[in-house]
Amino acid sequence: MPLKLYRRKRSNIWHYRGTVARDRLRGSTRTNDRETAARIASEIESRHHKRHLDGPQEVLMFSQAVALYLKAGKPSKYLPKILSHWKNAEVKTMTAGAIRQSAIDIYPDAGWATRNRQVITPTQAVINHCAELELCPPVRIKRFKFEKKIKKPVTLEWLDRFCAYADEQMAALAVFMFATGCRISEARRLEWADIDFQQRTILVRKTKNKKERLPHMPQRLLIALANLPRDVAPFGNPESTLRRTWDSVIEKIAQTTDGGFYRLTFHSCRHGFATKLLRDGIDPKTAAALGGWDSVSLFLETYAHAMENARLTDKLFDTELTQPKTASNKNKDLV
Repeated sequence: MPLKLYRRKRSNIWHYRGTVARDRLRGSTRTNDRETAARIASEIESRHHKRHLDGPQEVLMFSQAVALYLKAGKPSKYLPKILSHWKNAEVKTMTAGAIRQSAIDIYPDAGWATRNRQVITPTQAVINHCAELELCPPVRIKRFKFEKKIKKPVTLEWLDRFCAYADEQMAALAVFMFATGCRISEARRLEWADIDFQQRTILVRKTKNKKERLPHMPQRLLIALANLPRDVAPFGNPESTLRRTWDSVIEKIAQTTDGGFYRLTFHSCRHGFATKLLRDGIDPKTAAALGGWDSVSLFLETYAHAMENARLTDKLFDTELTQPKTASNKNKDLV
């Protein structure tokens, strides 16, 4: 039975109802023009027939895919602009090439890394989520190539200098990220109930890899957190607010010193966490586990930074380290 149009009492909006392919359908066309409403109802009926005969992949729209993705509790970051671009496009028409082009269209002035992160990755995540629900085929999209910039890690010296000029909250935030390897998003979600001062542990929830972890709280971090007021979450301000305050501290240091202090980001603290542990002799697998990295190879490739000291090669000729022990040397050791 084809869909029939009707209007409810005290409303000029046309609605539809009826049975299509044994499914009962009803809803609003969201228009008061009957001709337009008839076309909308006809398209809904046609799409439902097609879905019934050829499978859901034939009629799945990107807007529906996004709704399912968000309903599953997935992140909404970057999706509004992507959804505005594709609107009600059918997922089957969204080829890998078209998605790459959409990244350029949405962010015409951005770099390749930004287009990968803010368009290609989330678009692929939405489609492949629906593929897991067997609503469409999965999609593979080649990322744009770009020159990776080496991110400087926060050092203990940088941290000390930053904290000397920062207020209590900003200093505690810097120490927290450096001491735990947490991301800024994880820091902002921290609640006082997650902090156990007696056991000196912090429960980190909703991590990027969906695994809770329980990092240790070094003495310096314990003191920094203990001095913060308890009436609000430790770092619950909007990220933009925290970033402005962070940058203002760096600017203040640059203006009041003779130089030598460079701008580092929140994420540089995570790099500093990894680099400091490795330079202190902690093995890569343990260091990666302490910071919540699943992949040791990714941890080493991205977060471990070489020491910028060309004179370290002097150690090649350090006789105490490299000279093999002769019989006479062994005898000296026994004296």
